[in-house]
Amino acid sequence: MSAPCPFCSGPTDYYIRHELAGAFYDRFPVNPGHTLVIPFAHRRDLLDCTPGEVAEIWKVVHEVVEHLQLKHQPDGFNIGTNIGAAAGQTVFHCHVHVIPRFAGDTPNPRGGVRLVKESLVPYEQGE
Repeated sequence: MSAPCPFCSGPTDYYIRHELAGAFYDRFPVNPGHTLVIPFAHRRDLLDCTPGEVAEIWKVVHEVVEHLQLKHQPDGFNIGTNIGAAAGQTVFHCHVHVIPRFAGDTPNPRGGVRLVKESLVPYEQGE
């Protein structure tokens, strides 16, 4: 028997809540303010969501960014989702990560999400 979904079964402190989706701080943050945006209906991943859920998830993402800009004044953001175990998904309830980024929080951020694995073709370091 599989474990219950932590997003469906556990108490969650949403700081933004709409009809179909909401946002709460990640329990294992990469940086201060790291937030997860989820649909309330249990959906395996973003591709399993209805068009209305996807639209509301992105509306919430925009509100999260505005909130985090005021609260943490980051220099940038990484926004993304993992779809499937091969892509690193470990909680199989759709969630979009909104990660505030700060100058100097990593030695060389160039390439951003491209660096989740080694590229097939080297990413140009010039220009």
